[in-house]
Amino acid sequence: MLSERRLQVLRAIVQDYVGTEEPVGSKALTERHNLGVSPATVRNDMAALEDEGFIAQPHTSAGRIPTDKGYRLFVDKLAGVKPMTGPERRAIHNFLVGAVDLDDVVTRTVRLLAQLTRQVAIVQYPSLTRSTVRHVELLSLAPARVMLVLITDTGRVEQRMVDCPAPFGETSLADLRARLNSRVAGRRFTDVPNLVEDLPEAFEAEDRGTVSVVLSTLLETLVEENEERLMIGGTANLTRFGHDFPLTIRPVLEALEEQVVLLKLLGEAQDPGVMVRIGHENAHEGLNSTSVVSVGYGSGGEAVAKLGVVGPTRMDYPGTMGAVRAVARYVGQILAES
Repeated sequence: MLSERRLQVLRAIVQDYVGTEEPVGSKALTERHNLGVSPATVRNDMAALEDEGFIAQPHTSAGRIPTDKGYRLFVDKLAGVKPMTGPERRAIHNFLVGAVDLDDVVTRTVRLLAQLTRQVAIVQYPSLTRSTVRHVELLSLAPARVMLVLITDTGRVEQRMVDCPAPFGETSLADLRARLNSRVAGRRFTDVPNLVEDLPEAFEAEDRGTVSVVLSTLLETLVEENEERLMIGGTANLTRFGHDFPLTIRPVLEALEEQVVLLKLLGEAQDPGVMVRIGHENAHEGLNSTSVVSVGYGSGGEAVAKLGVVGPTRMDYPGTMGAVRAVARYVGQILAES
């Protein structure tokens, strides 16, 4: 375990390097921070931190910079989450509250995160498998054609056309709509198949074929594979950090084009709290020079998807963690109210 003073020295090195982009020397540390010890003592502490792999000497510079291991200790032990100010929180709320639908919420969230953190922002659309049914609407388009509209608790709307095997009257359609919503409204998607299994038996023999086709369409909608949608924004922010990437930002840009990589980066939606992955903790080689800060968002206290940012390891972790957490909270509130 590091002594309290060496932890202080490490914190000061991280803060100075993030702030100045320059390797940090012992003289600068003692001048900028009230460490209460001589430059010689700080030099000894820095040598110990270097021996343990928390800082390193880049090239021939006299100063030191944090390693992935140093940033990890900083995030886990030394950095609190920086809360947003009142005006910042109001700005977030005002920007998001004008959204007209789920696509608009996601688009605004990506723009907002990219602007607040000046990093690359990634927002996952709410997952259908973790959603609940708000309402199922059935509309008659022709005697044997029905439009099925599924509305989720996160404001997601899915529409499907259903071709019925026989004409289906308005009275029967209204009866099916009422019976269907009484069973599935407010229930998890995963529960729906069992809840509607015996529903056709409640109808006259000549209507059961149509009821079964409508239910099949509903169940197909619930399990469709295209649910893992993402939106990404602020990629141009990476060009501001060119010198933070060892060779070129190209491997980072290529990794960001792969949806599977991004979904793995964000992690499982069920993970509570803010998650930070630093440098080589990212399995994808192209992202070894980046850090990822992500958190779950959702309505009713349950995460239905993730959002986060990707940037260089030389990142303002307290500020980024605070921004990501605050935005997730407001998105959750808007989804709950929508």
